[in-house]
Amino acid sequence: MTEKDFSKYGISTRGVRAGQRRTQEGEQSEPIFTTSSFVFESAEQAAARFSGEEPGNIYSRFTNPTVNTFERRLAALEGGARCVATASGMAAITAACSALLKSGDHILSSNGIFGSTTLLFNKYLSRFGIDHSSIPLSDLDRWESSIKASTRMLFIETPSNPLAEVVDIKALAEIAKRKGCLLVVDNTVCTAALQRPLALGADLVVVSATKYLDGQGRCVGGAVIGSGELIEEVYGFLRTAGPSMSPFNAWVFMKGLETLRVRMQAHSASALTLAKWIETHPAVQQVFYTGLASHPQHQLAAQQQEGFSGLLAFELKGGRDDAWRFINSTELVSITANLGDAKTTITHPATTTHGRLTDEERDAAGIHQGLVRVAVGLEDVEDLKADLQRGFDAQG
Repeated sequence: MTEKDFSKYGISTRGVRAGQRRTQEGEQSEPIFTTSSFVFESAEQAAARFSGEEPGNIYSRFTNPTVNTFERRLAALEGGARCVATASGMAAITAACSALLKSGDHILSSNGIFGSTTLLFNKYLSRFGIDHSSIPLSDLDRWESSIKASTRMLFIETPSNPLAEVVDIKALAEIAKRKGCLLVVDNTVCTAALQRPLALGADLVVVSATKYLDGQGRCVGGAVIGSGELIEEVYGFLRTAGPSMSPFNAWVFMKGLETLRVRMQAHSASALTLAKWIETHPAVQQVFYTGLASHPQHQLAAQQQEGFSGLLAFELKGGRDDAWRFINSTELVSITANLGDAKTTITHPATTTHGRLTDEERDAAGIHQGLVRVAVGLEDVEDLKADLQRGFDAQG
């Protein structure tokens, strides 16, 4: 059956229905095509499929109906022409960079990006002659002045993980276009339910589907979304190199998209309640959450986001020992570095998510030893308060 155009519908409707192409069986829920390859009617058809003369499935590394449905649905949510699904969020970033950059190119990123992204840029892409430097996320003047003749890509997370820094996406997109650069936005923290960077002028969105798109900590995956021209390049890399999403994982993520909007609203509401409460505690030096009126970019976040997500962080006045004592005193929340789960998680970024960075890189990113990150789940917020209070009580 043909696919309907869902561009006129809202985000919740797109998350539930966009991208589906029912088979002759007329199924209500999308099927999982667990097959490595597809059979052709003739040698001529096989040749036409491989050459691209005829559309259709070939091999699940790069053509699978379940993965394709997830890609179409996520593209509809993000407002992109096309999407490529990958094996992980880092695979999405690697695929975008590998497909669109070459030796001699320069990446300019914000200095608060995910620790593994920093390592990818500094340690691995540099081996292939791709240069990288980073600057503060919100300083538009620095962005303008730091772009070099060789700069091909601007890469940002907004809000950043874990310090919830924000940049004016529309203004940065205008700088990128004026300077001839691609603007790539990691939209993992907000997702398309709360923020759509492509509508603000970004060229590409990358996302870790592992987080909120799944929402229950079951699978690892990622995606790149953007224009047909750019995504065709990323697709070519994926077809050749193979960092592909499995059909089963794609089906899980597709089911996650059906409840994404309502979950993100619930995560945001509970996180705001906790952030306001944590901010009043005398052991806390600062809370990092864009939903707080005290956040220096609260108004900007409210303008370009439709909610503030479930990720918050706070810095205790003590150092690592106090942070570890706080984390170890909790009983309900899960001590793990993942986020976007229905279960609330807690971690110490300086020794987990950003633990492989040098001291200088962590300092530049603002990741201090007293920092604690909480990814607020879907439990009763009063139960979460009581559990975090155990951490505060342990401070003495």
